[in-house]
Amino acid sequence: MRIRLCLAALSLAGGAGLATLSAPSATATSTTAVTTAAAACTDVEVVSARGTFEPGTLGFIVGDPVYSALKKKVAGKSLSSYAVDYPANLSPTSAARGNTDLVNHVRSQAAACPNQRFVLVGYSQGANVVDNSIGISSAGAVVGSPIVATLPAAVEPKVAAVLLFGNPIRAIGKSVTGTYQSRTLDICAKGDPICERGGGDTGAHLSYRDDADAAATFAAGKL
Repeated sequence: MRIRLCLAALSLAGGAGLATLSAPSATATSTTAVTTAAAACTDVEVVSARGTFEPGTLGFIVGDPVYSALKKKVAGKSLSSYAVDYPANLSPTSAARGNTDLVNHVRSQAAACPNQRFVLVGYSQGANVVDNSIGISSAGAVVGSPIVATLPAAVEPKVAAVLLFGNPIRAIGKSVTGTYQSRTLDICAKGDPICERGGGDTGAHLSYRDDADAAATFAAGKL
C-alpha cells in the first residue's frame, strides 16, 4: 500500500501539467449531479475527501485517524462521517466531481438535520475538493479544478472547522482566506512537494497521520 501511495505522490509531484487540463463547467456538472441522501442526525458530521488513490473508509492517512481522534475529544457529542464520493484519481475532472458531491451532500444533510455541524477534512487532492467547496479555487494546482459548486451562505455557519493536509494550492501561493479562514487548519509538512513549492521530500506527503491528534484538538475547540 505504501508503494502505491508513494507512486501516486510521485505522479502528482511531477504531474503539474495535469492541472492545466480543462475541467467541466459549473453548468455541465450541475445537470448531472446526483443529490445525496441525508444520513442520521448526529451532533457533528465529519465530511472527508481522501487523497489521490488513498485507501481507507475516510482515508487511511488522514480521514480515518482524524475521525478516530475527534471521537475521543468530543465524547459528549454524537459523531458520524461521510466519505466524499469521487474518483480521487489523476483524471482532470476528478476534483470537480468531488467538489459537486461534497456540496450536494452537505446541503442535503443540513436541510435534513438543522442542528448538525460539520467538520470538513481534505487531504492532497481532497484538499482541492474542500478548497473549491468553500469558494477557494484550486484551478492551476496539481489535480485541481475550477470551482463548480460552493456551500451556500445558509450552510456556512454550520461548518465548525476545515482541516486541510498537503493542500496543493499552497504550492501555487494560495491559501484559504475570507469567511472560513479563522476556522481552517492547513497543514503542510516540511518538504512536501504537493503543498510546498520546491519541496523534494515525497515521504513528507505521507506523514500526516502524525498530525491527526492536533487537527482533532483544533476541530474540537471549534465545536
